[in-house]
Amino acid sequence: MNQGRTIFAQVMGHAPHKAFQRCVKRYPGARRLRSFSCWDQFLCMVFAQLTYRESLRDIEACLGAVPDRLYHMGIRSAVSRSTLADANEKRNWRIYEDFAQILILEARRLYAGDSFGVELAETVYALDSTTISLCLSLFPWAHFRRTKSAIKLHTLLDLRGSIPSFLRITAARSSDVSLLDELLPEAGAIYVMDRGYVDFARLYNFTLAQASFVVRAKKNLRFKRRYSRAVDRATGLLCDQTIVLVTARSAEGYPEPLRRVRSRDPETGKTITLLTNNFRLSAWEVAELYRCRWHVELFFKWIKQHLRIKAFYGTSDNAVRTQIWIAICSYVLVAILKKRLHSELSLYTMLQILSISLFEKVELSQAFSRAKLAMPEESTCNQLRLFEL
Repeated sequence: MNQGRTIFAQVMGHAPHKAFQRCVKRYPGARRLRSFSCWDQFLCMVFAQLTYRESLRDIEACLGAVPDRLYHMGIRSAVSRSTLADANEKRNWRIYEDFAQILILEARRLYAGDSFGVELAETVYALDSTTISLCLSLFPWAHFRRTKSAIKLHTLLDLRGSIPSFLRITAARSSDVSLLDELLPEAGAIYVMDRGYVDFARLYNFTLAQASFVVRAKKNLRFKRRYSRAVDRATGLLCDQTIVLVTARSAEGYPEPLRRVRSRDPETGKTITLLTNNFRLSAWEVAELYRCRWHVELFFKWIKQHLRIKAFYGTSDNAVRTQIWIAICSYVLVAILKKRLHSELSLYTMLQILSISLFEKVELSQAFSRAKLAMPEESTCNQLRLFEL
């Protein structure tokens, strides 16, 4: 039951506090702290994410306006702009990275049975990156080009539930393909990537690990066809071939045969050439898997629009990484709520509800179900049309 707890406290009740404290001890983040613990910092930053606060001054003003409710939110210390800025500047960002991984494991468990468009038993990941632009004068440590700074967020997205299973924050100048050196391929899993990840020596590591990949081929690919399989051109497929690489460097990097699938997008008319080491899937499934890669693009678009990862509360590398990881924690936490409460609302709708009701003392499920009842299933507007067609 609610027992007088605020919605914010109920939301944070789904974040395992003991696991968070283990992350704090690991680095250690509580050393020489008399007040304003790492948990207080985490709560303030999650509050800022859920309510779209623009700055540290904005956070201080909002929480300072309700000092009698801070205790009920779980915040045990007074919140000041300087204290929060100092915490973001100095406390190890890896605390929040590790805690995000704990939440991600729980979210992936909850979404393990969901469908993403292609009915497969294997786990399917989409790998991509997005660039987050920064101001050069405020973030000189992230210098990217002559007039701008930037960082790059690499994400390996589990397509079941659109849960990020692996994230890395690097300099914007780092190449996408270099991230393959950090990945430990999961045996039996399928990795879907764009042509920025084409490096045959690195892709061969997936084959050695008994993992599959589907990657878009570059236009200058040189190969020799061994044989072709019949395809149904009505589905947009153009060819399904077994090939071997012919250039010395590529053949040395990937000495085994590959599968080459070409398909045409019925909407845009563009032709896409795909390479994979999986010979068990049908050609249609290979093409559909690549189309599902757009889930990771939608994930980047979603978090940039609805979370605070484009405007930062601090200017140091530690502050930026802290804010991004806590934003990921907020996203995954709402995804966990959606599953545990069996809510049919979208994550966007849930965030909008939370943004205006965190101080209310009602049952969390009731807040979401009340919103669902208020949303009409279909338009029943009786207003007359101004123009008749």
